Amino acid sequence: MREPSVNADEVTPDSVTRHRHHWQQTLEKVRHRVEALSHYRHEGRIIRATGLVLEAVGLRLPLGSACLIELSGQGDERFAEAEVVGFAGDKLFLMPLADTSGLLPGARVLALSGNRLDIASARRFPLGEGLLGRIVDGNGRPLDTRGPLDLTPHAPLETPPINPLARAPIDTAIDVGIRAINGLLSVGRGQRMGLFAGSGVGKSVLLGMMARFTNADVIVVGLIGERGREVQDFIENILGEEGLARAVVVAAPADTSPLQRMQGAAYATRLAEDFRDQGRNVLLIMDSLTRYAMAAREIALAIGEPPATKGYPPSVFAKLPGLVERAGNGKRGGGSITAFYTVLTEGDDQQDPIADSARAILDGHIVLSRALAESGHYPAIDIEASISRAMPAVVSGKRLRQAQRFKQLISRYQRNRDLINVGAYVSGQDPQLDRAVALYPRLEAFLQQGMDEISDMAHTLAELDRLLPETD
Repeated sequence: MREPSVNADEVTPDSVTRHRHHWQQTLEKVRHRVEALSHYRHEGRIIRATGLVLEAVGLRLPLGSACLIELSGQGDERFAEAEVVGFAGDKLFLMPLADTSGLLPGARVLALSGNRLDIASARRFPLGEGLLGRIVDGNGRPLDTRGPLDLTPHAPLETPPINPLARAPIDTAIDVGIRAINGLLSVGRGQRMGLFAGSGVGKSVLLGMMARFTNADVIVVGLIGERGREVQDFIENILGEEGLARAVVVAAPADTSPLQRMQGAAYATRLAEDFRDQGRNVLLIMDSLTRYAMAAREIALAIGEPPATKGYPPSVFAKLPGLVERAGNGKRGGGSITAFYTVLTEGDDQQDPIADSARAILDGHIVLSRALAESGHYPAIDIEASISRAMPAVVSGKRLRQAQRFKQLISRYQRNRDLINVGAYVSGQDPQLDRAVALYPRLEAFLQQGMDEISDMAHTLAELDRLLPETD
């Protein structure tokens, strides 16, 4: 900047003061600009690219740090974002968040902190009211056509854990609009339930019914690792306009990187936490927890962690409770996150390691039966194999006895089904079985419900009273 000209004949005390003030302002602006720049340029080089992991040297960064990797191409510089997922000596293991086509040996790696790039904008994700009705990817970028989210508040994914003694207890039932769950597997506000199912038994339809019918202020849906076609199908045909209007959908389908799939699950949980902190009652639906575990397995195996149970490294079983424990009730008087996580059971094996681990850390499980689905029974809930651990705390003694009585009758009939079908059963020998045989058509009808049929809590309990009166 040129110095303003001053005629020697016009030099006065006032002009000298103005001249000095002008330069002070100029130097102050320059000082702010210089202080905003980094004192160092943190830069490394790619030395190896094998499979999913890139190895870099020349940088000293903590786990979880973000980097940009230079990609070759015509025209402007191109970069791919990556995250530090491990290290060995001076080498860093990086996992890209996107495609790295065009990567060359020796490509530059820039740390997103400590240079001209701003970590605050790169590793912070949009939150808040502006996301209602929106569909975003695992990075918080819009997938719909409703414009950018630059004006919404942004925050990091990591949040401090809530002291377990500070959480509000689960003591209020939540209406999910599904008769079998409301009446026999009552869910409490702030409870975390697992939906255990193989492929093709109707879990997506059941999730869509919950999203439309559940009495919640906000719905957050995380579609993690599913087929890309299923994302649009879930939004348009299962969730519908009514469900989407009060929902946020985070989609990280199967063709995205494993790191982005894990990040999508964490982002969906972070969105639910933000609404809970505003005092809202949130329904979090994550499909699926198994795909999250598979993404964690891909990363762990790629950086050299040895496999343990059925190919899953030990770190995977440590990450699952870290994600699930973020849901639940907030502090007393605040909001809540009622969560449903789908768990894929390979070959309908309920002893799958992920299913077994999820069953231990969740507050109950709803099992979907392939045999019921194949017989046209929807929703295909295996009521005998399902349980809600919080049910005794959210329903009266009468309702608990009715649910137990219902399960006993169903179980008694199922154990004797073969005898009944071949005509070997003779009535009058077992009064309990006689009662089960007489009521079974009505019991079965109670458990079935159409996709567009809603059964609120009051209607469900009235039907249960007619089916199993207290004196029964």
